[in-house]
Amino acid sequence: MVDSEAAPTPEPPTKEELRLAMKAFRKRIKLTRLDDESRMGYGPTSSGNKSRVAAITPPNQYPKAIWQELARQGKLKYDGSGLYSLVE
Repeated sequence: MVDSEAAPTPEPPTKEELRLAMKAFRKRIKLTRLDDESRMGYGPTSSGNKSRVAAITPPNQYPKAIWQELARQGKLKYDGSGLYSLVE
């Protein structure tokens, strides 16, 4: 027997959820870049290269729908393979 009731559509993320997700994303990309720059080859006695980390996998504490919504709003850019970058 087929159930005539369709699966409920998920509610769109709230502004607060989007704000907190962006905050978490910015913190994660900042820490990733700092981690990359802390390895050998960076620093005052070297050529002083900056981190080349441009995109990261977003924090998994937020659902995929939030990252897709932020990309749709133009706050993040989807770079493929589950990676997102900040729009600058």
